[in-house]
Amino acid sequence: MKAAVYENYGPAEVVQITEMARLDPKAGEILVRVGAAGVTTADWRLRAAAFPGLISKLAGRLMFGLFAPRNKVLGSDYAGEVVAVGAGVTGFRPGDRVFGFASGGAHAEYIAVKAEGAVLTTPAGLTDTQAAALPFGAQAALEFLDRFAQVKPGERVLIVGASGGVGAYAVQIAKALGAHVTGVASGANRALVEGLGADAFVDYREVDPASLSGPFDMVLETIGVMTYPTVAGMLAQGGRFVPLNFGLGDVFAMRKAKRNGHSVILKVNGDTKAGLKRLSDMIEAGRLRPVIDRVYPFDQIHAAYTHVESRSRKGAVVLKLPGAAPLPKAG
Repeated sequence: MKAAVYENYGPAEVVQITEMARLDPKAGEILVRVGAAGVTTADWRLRAAAFPGLISKLAGRLMFGLFAPRNKVLGSDYAGEVVAVGAGVTGFRPGDRVFGFASGGAHAEYIAVKAEGAVLTTPAGLTDTQAAALPFGAQAALEFLDRFAQVKPGERVLIVGASGGVGAYAVQIAKALGAHVTGVASGANRALVEGLGADAFVDYREVDPASLSGPFDMVLETIGVMTYPTVAGMLAQGGRFVPLNFGLGDVFAMRKAKRNGHSVILKVNGDTKAGLKRLSDMIEAGRLRPVIDRVYPFDQIHAAYTHVESRSRKGAVVLKLPGAAPLPKAG
């Protein structure tokens, strides 16, 4: 099968599409022919070893490979068709259309994943491209808004980076949770952010987000430009500051925030079948939709990475994979 492989950390060019052996599904696994796969901020950071903060850089290298990557194929978001199932799998069968989140391996024509993991039948009406745009950004938004910050109806939520890969879903999910949403993004993205449901919009090129008075019950910082000292004055009593990217300074800020009647929530989101089910239910109810900036052919993966690293995308960046050759019939 064709796969986008990287042997060393570095720029987009370290990724090369090459042939590699396709694994058969083990017991409890399904084999998916990938129709589309997302290229996310996490893929970029893993490929370049661009982990934010000194502690994250060290921890990232220890976790993913000190001198070279352990997992040679990136890609977490995917959608496609089940082509084979391993022993003991009863929830899926060949021909099922599925989408999900994996800990790597989705930038390839085939991927084997655990049937009980973060994989689900694709919601009716979604293409592979649309479904592959969901898992990373939408699950992150759901986890941080609902599970970690526990946003309640009527609360005022500020989303910094409201047009990005996580922010575009955070706007929709915060609205679905009943919040009053203010989105911060470039003025060029006003129509997108308001179209996703934002009640108010701030163009950061015209208004410094740090000058906002709020009060906000929660600030979700998706791009790493604001810190607790920046947002403290705009948080209501009991307000929560939730940065997706954080470092040692944010850890130190937690005590000060507590003294001020606030909280700094530093978490790493997980990805589960239950989370995908909630997203699927929201899609079917018309409360969530995929947001796609650009779709690239698989052989233009370098361009896809470059666009993600520009940090100017509007929603997800997706690779469209060519139809892989079907599996040979048994016998």
